[in-house]
Amino acid sequence: MARNIQSLERAAAMLRLLAGGERRLGLSEVASSLGLAKGTAHGILRTLQAEGFVEQDQASGRYQLGAELLRLGNSYLDVHELRARALVWTDDLARSSGESVYVGVLHQQGVLIMHHVFRPDDSRQVLEVGAMQPLHSTALGKVLSAYDPVAHTEAVENVHEAFTPRTVTAPEGFEELLDLTRARGWGSDVEETWDGVASVAAPIHDRRRMPVGAVGVTGAVERVCADGEVRPELVAAVRDCARAVSRDLGAGRF
Repeated sequence: MARNIQSLERAAAMLRLLAGGERRLGLSEVASSLGLAKGTAHGILRTLQAEGFVEQDQASGRYQLGAELLRLGNSYLDVHELRARALVWTDDLARSSGESVYVGVLHQQGVLIMHHVFRPDDSRQVLEVGAMQPLHSTALGKVLSAYDPVAHTEAVENVHEAFTPRTVTAPEGFEELLDLTRARGWGSDVEETWDGVASVAAPIHDRRRMPVGAVGVTGAVERVCADGEVRPELVAAVRDCARAVSRDLGAGRF
């Protein structure tokens, strides 16, 4: 069996470490976290910096991810057919709903946000492309778990963390949610992942009528819901968007 290249493994671990933090890391912190000698860590960081994958703050000497890594990631997302087909329809959905719109796909044990349209107002917002969301509590995750057998397996085989008091963690309760999602054709998350936040999502299918992703809107619970239930007009708008993207992918009418 072919052996892995240790230096590449260490570089990959270093990039993951920098991606997982909310602040820049110093050389000592990087070396200590990865169990490396300072000289080894510095050599890898210097190489990654030369390639543009890591940047060093001149004032503090600390390291963070570089622009080249973002460019490569966005290049992958840009050529993804699902994202390309969803661009126009998700822009329309954001305008009509007044809320943020997300397109997510299954990735490992979670939902990878591959497209994000900002809420059309002047509020300060952060682009969440590349972020991961849980399968068991989010609207996107429930939709993927309900329609995609692989996502379902990933969801049921992992521990369901209780993010809020409303998060459903029991296997039986989760399966009931998935049954409801399939029966309705859409999934919701009303303060199950974040307090004060609600979302609704619907599945996207390809030309083989296989589930390839989900699209949804997310916003403050008082805007997304009325009397504790997701507003019917938002459900209709999200489902219309999902159908439109599915048609563009060759799925025909659902």
